[in-house]
Amino acid sequence: MEIRQKRNLLYRFFAPEYMISPSMRQESYSLSGMYRSFVKIAWPALVESVLVGLVTFIDSMMVSSVGEEAVAAVGLTNQPRLLFYAVFLSMSIAVNAIVSRRFGEKRQEDANRCLATVLPITVILCAVLTVLAFAVARPLLLFAGAQADTIELAVPYFCICMVGMNFTVFSLMINAAHRACGNTRITLVTNLCANGINVIMNALLINGLFFFPKLGVTGAAIATMIGNFSTAVISLASVLRKDRYLRLRLSYLKSWDWHQLGLIFRIGSGSLVEQIFMRLGFFSYAKIVAELGTQEFATHQIVMTIITLSFTVGDGLSVAAGALVGQNLGKKRVDYALIYSRIGQRIGICLSLVLSVVFLTAGGPLMRLFSDEEWVIRTGIHLLWIVALTSPFQIIQVECRGCLNGAGDTKFMAVVSFVSIALVRPVLAYVLCYPAGLGVYGAWISLFFDQFTRFALAMLRFRGSSWYKKKV
Repeated sequence: MEIRQKRNLLYRFFAPEYMISPSMRQESYSLSGMYRSFVKIAWPALVESVLVGLVTFIDSMMVSSVGEEAVAAVGLTNQPRLLFYAVFLSMSIAVNAIVSRRFGEKRQEDANRCLATVLPITVILCAVLTVLAFAVARPLLLFAGAQADTIELAVPYFCICMVGMNFTVFSLMINAAHRACGNTRITLVTNLCANGINVIMNALLINGLFFFPKLGVTGAAIATMIGNFSTAVISLASVLRKDRYLRLRLSYLKSWDWHQLGLIFRIGSGSLVEQIFMRLGFFSYAKIVAELGTQEFATHQIVMTIITLSFTVGDGLSVAAGALVGQNLGKKRVDYALIYSRIGQRIGICLSLVLSVVFLTAGGPLMRLFSDEEWVIRTGIHLLWIVALTSPFQIIQVECRGCLNGAGDTKFMAVVSFVSIALVRPVLAYVLCYPAGLGVYGAWISLFFDQFTRFALAMLRFRGSSWYKKKV
């Protein structure tokens, strides 16, 4: 009897019909069929996201061979670079929400007009922001916490990566539209090619293999830029073929589509506010940790690289869930949208538990991939215990964010980012790092509370109905 009850509880947890209220059920849902539909879109997005995370992981390993100062210098540029990316990330979220809805409504021409509208804006904004980035590079990185032993490495790395941004954001928009249509395999192939090139060029330029010069951190930046360029070329080629659902036509580029532009602005503005709060919060957080010292920040950056593996799992699931939510809302199938969002959460829970075990048991070997310093290894192992506790909340909240963005509910996420990232994380980090005297441990305790806060607020939003009633 007890075994049967446990089996029933497990079935109820995973069965689609128990994920929505009885009043919303429109049919008998196939458990295997719905999970297969989700996995069909999710697996390329998940593999792509994890592989991108692994490339970042490998990049950091290669850079760590130059020394702790190199790891710290590269880490210092992350948040300043993402400040410039914020506007493009918000635009890509808007593109994803609009195109997924049009795909569900079977309005192919409007989906293509959306993509054709956003690309010229992307090119113009990118050129302006690249010039600005060059002008403020040194003072911005000094403000971010660069020390005398890292600033000369950080500035050229930052500037080269900002040139690469011109290619990255172009492919970002195209890939956002592909994912919205469920074409996650196209973006997987694109990023596999680009990341393969990036890793190969890293090996050649960081350490100076064969006849290539040994450029260290600068070589890593050039390798990233070359990888970004290849991504842009492959992405552009994917929308020039006549047999694709998404096809870039010259006639669409001759004049502005003001309706599409207004939609992108309306949905993207909420996401832009969210991105600004996120970047300012993360920037402040990184600055607080950087001022602890080069060794502490290098350790922090190594653990940040490792936790990226956890984030990429959530990000891959959010791509699939967001696309399916948007498509089914376009088809007026709210029941399917809700079920797919919750299927993503169930899969996320299972994967996060696996990762938590890895972080708990393999901390030593993971840290030794990056450093031989005993203090760095020992401290990193302790921080990974916090990561193990954080991982389930991180993965689920990222997946929830993808669903809300897919529905066009971007303003709520802006409020969440303000509360959690712009306030909770940096304020708590400062208090715990300095007055409480916990150093880098305090920074990671604050990260846990930030992830838990976002998780709790996102789950509260899901209990209501306003998020899936948004007009797009």
